[in-house]
Amino acid sequence: MTGQPALSLILLAFNEEENLRPVLTEIASWRDEHEVALELIVIDDGSSDETAKRSDALMTEFHFRGKVISHGKNRGMGAGLKSGVAASRAPFVTFLPADGQVPPTAIDTMARAGGISLRDAQRARASDCDLVLSTYRNRNDGTFRRVLSKGLRLLIQAIHQVAIESEGPYLFRRSLFDARQLPSDSFFLNFEFPIRCVGAGLRIRNALVDCRPRISGHSKTAHARGVARIAGDLIRFRERRAHEWLRRNR
Repeated sequence: MTGQPALSLILLAFNEEENLRPVLTEIASWRDEHEVALELIVIDDGSSDETAKRSDALMTEFHFRGKVISHGKNRGMGAGLKSGVAASRAPFVTFLPADGQVPPTAIDTMARAGGISLRDAQRARASDCDLVLSTYRNRNDGTFRRVLSKGLRLLIQAIHQVAIESEGPYLFRRSLFDARQLPSDSFFLNFEFPIRCVGAGLRIRNALVDCRPRISGHSKTAHARGVARIAGDLIRFRERRAHEWLRRNR
C-alpha cells in the first residue's frame, strides 16, 4: 500500500508479548482482505516483558507501515493515545487493546456507521462524520464489569449532563484531538475526549461492535478503585469546563 494512510490504528500494549502474534496476525489478515490503507502504531506502555522487541519484529514480518513507541514507564491509556495520535498521519484514528478482546472487524463496523473510507485518505477526509462511538454487542466478562460500566455512564450523565453510549474503541477525525485540552494520562481520557466532542455538537455516530474474552492474561483496568478515581476526575473535569466557559465568555 502506497500513499497516505486512511486510518491510523493505535495498538495499546502493556505486558502483552504473548498476545502480540495472534493479534497482529489478525490485523494483517484484515488489512489485506479489505485493502485498508493502514498505519499501525504500537504503544508499549512501559512493559517489563518483551512487548517492544516482539512488536518490532512482527511489524517487519507483516509489512506494517508505522512504528513502535515505548514509554519509559507505565503511564496509562491516555498517555498511550496521546503518543499514538501525535505520531499518526492518517485523517482518521482509532485504537485497539493488544489483548485481542476487540477484533479488527469492529473497525469496519465503526467505519460503515460513519461513512468513512478505509482504503483512501482523500475519501476518508470527505466523510460527514467526526466521531464514531462504540458499544459492545456481546461483552461477557462478568456482572462486576457490566455494573461498573453502567455506573460510569450514569456518573457522566449526572455530572456533565451528557448521555454517552461508549464502552469500546472509537474512531475519530485526527484533527479534533487536541492533547493540550486533554491533561489526563489515565483511562479517564477515554471519557473526556468523547464528552468534549458531544459538548461541542460534533457529528457523531454510534456502532455496535463485537467483544470476546482476551487471548491470555488479565484485565488491568476493571476495579472499583479505578472507578472511584474516574468519579473524582469527572468532577474536576466539570470544574475545568466551567473555567473554560468563563474564559471564552468574558
